[in-house]
Amino acid sequence: MITTLNERMRGLASLFWREVAKFGAVGGIAFVIDNGLTFYLMHGPMTDSEAKARFFGASVATVFSWVANRFWTFRHRRQANVLREFVMFLIINGIGIGISTGLTAVAKYGMGVTDKNMLFLAGVVGILVATVVRFFAYRFLVFNQELDAEPEFSHDHEIIERHPHAQPVATTAGREAVNDPELPGPPS
Repeated sequence: MITTLNERMRGLASLFWREVAKFGAVGGIAFVIDNGLTFYLMHGPMTDSEAKARFFGASVATVFSWVANRFWTFRHRRQANVLREFVMFLIINGIGIGISTGLTAVAKYGMGVTDKNMLFLAGVVGILVATVVRFFAYRFLVFNQELDAEPEFSHDHEIIERHPHAQPVATTAGREAVNDPELPGPPS
């Protein structure tokens, strides 16, 4: 089972490499916008409001990220209803902002951390955690128009779902295994 999961994860990565690269580039720029603005605000106008500074920096980066992802990363999958797409994008990013702001707030108020650099680092860790969630949410929930229309992604749902051509195979232990023609090795 672990081997199958490992193979499926590698397959998922190979299917999404182009989008991951573009998403990473957009995310890198958004990361700089978010953290640059947050760092400036934490050490300047919002010196005693680290969580608010993180929220503001993340909000500006979110608007940039939506525009860049809509017109570059997922440009072939933009939804016809722009308002719906933007609202879904905001909801998903709200969760991401909640993670990064929440980790900053937990570090400051829950753990009593007062060092601004440690509070800044707590927000960065939150951004990294939220990035994984954001990619898959963008890919499958926000920018999902014509998902199966592109030949290189026409079978990507099979990585997450059971293979439609898999045939049950009897094993010696009396259990049924799945014979998946696209997975190497004997059936699991």
